[in-house]
Amino acid sequence: MANEHYFSETPESELKLRTIRVPLAGQMYELVTANGIFSPERIDTGTQVLLAHTPPAPPGGDLLDLGCGWGPIALTLALESPHATVWAVDVNERALELVRRNAQSLGLTNINACKPVDVPDDVSFMSIRSNPPIRVGKDELHGMLERWIPRLEPGSDAWLVVQRNLGSDSLHRWLEGTLPVGYTITRAATNKGYRVLKVKRR
Repeated sequence: MANEHYFSETPESELKLRTIRVPLAGQMYELVTANGIFSPERIDTGTQVLLAHTPPAPPGGDLLDLGCGWGPIALTLALESPHATVWAVDVNERALELVRRNAQSLGLTNINACKPVDVPDDVSFMSIRSNPPIRVGKDELHGMLERWIPRLEPGSDAWLVVQRNLGSDSLHRWLEGTLPVGYTITRAATNKGYRVLKVKRR
């Protein structure tokens, strides 16, 4: 995968599909992943920690999985909240196609897998869940969060999982210093070297 990252828009490597068996929303499912995306072999540890330490998603409204990869968070949200609309957002075309494929195989019709520019500007979110792509660099990461977190509905929250040694505490401080008045940031959980940060909009 020379010169190719999971945040490449169009992976150049030849597509190689694989089937994995993973737990989502309390049940085991067979899903399809591929090379050229983030963590194709399994649900990565950070996402596992996030899923284990977040409350059930709101039953309706619009929900956002930011940096969705092949979709473990988005698929979980869609399974748990069948009346909600789940936006699975990523820049990686291959990852988005896998989300669509997996949603179809699970019979889920409430997922929109799309690039950031394809989310209508008037959509606001009842919850945001994200294992953000830390390795894109600080400027890119901060830009993502500044763009999406203010789209929370009043009274709603965002849940982010970040590895402690990749800057979770500095991200916590940055969020506190950057988001406008009306947002509170708390450390909701620490597990397996990861922090789960909760951003609440009052």
